[in-house]
Amino acid sequence: MQLVVITSEALFEGEASALNKLLARGMPLLHLRKPQASEEDIRTLLLQVRAEFHDRIVLHDGFALAGDFCVRGVHLNRRNPAPPSAAVASLSRSCHSIEEVEQSGGFSYVFLSPVFDSISKRGYARAFSDEDLLRAKAKGVINGKVIALGGVTTATIPLAAAYGFGGVAVLGALWGDFPHSKDENALMKRFDEINAISNI
Repeated sequence: MQLVVITSEALFEGEASALNKLLARGMPLLHLRKPQASEEDIRTLLLQVRAEFHDRIVLHDGFALAGDFCVRGVHLNRRNPAPPSAAVASLSRSCHSIEEVEQSGGFSYVFLSPVFDSISKRGYARAFSDEDLLRAKAKGVINGKVIALGGVTTATIPLAAAYGFGGVAVLGALWGDFPHSKDENALMKRFDEINAISNI
């Protein structure tokens, strides 16, 4: 399964260093999501990430920067619903219903959320029953181009695979309290465990 890592929502001290270490460790795809950050803040973070890793980064914000950095692509969402003028290799979007997924042809891949109870957003419960997801799988709506988001952990990754998702996007299960604790050993251990299970 494709593993996508989403950044924590807020910028924090030492973030670029952690991202460089995770990317060097084999993190395959990073979605840079900073809804409260300015374009200049995002530019500063990108400048601190080694250039060799930029082709594994997808922007959720600051789309104008796609023309300045050789990033993989951009991710459309409610804040940023239109693609940039600069050509990008990957164009993805967020979906919050099976119907939205059905109407999302032409994208490299899409996120569907929340598939499980969210870790990073309290009270953000799963929106789909087992029956909903298995029915969508049987119809071919959930397929290799659909990424499960929301409550993705080492325990739920095998379930996402059983539902037919082509990948998973992790946020809370990886970052945990790292922005405050700065415990890199724990962060790398969590990444290794998530990465290993997603590759089964």
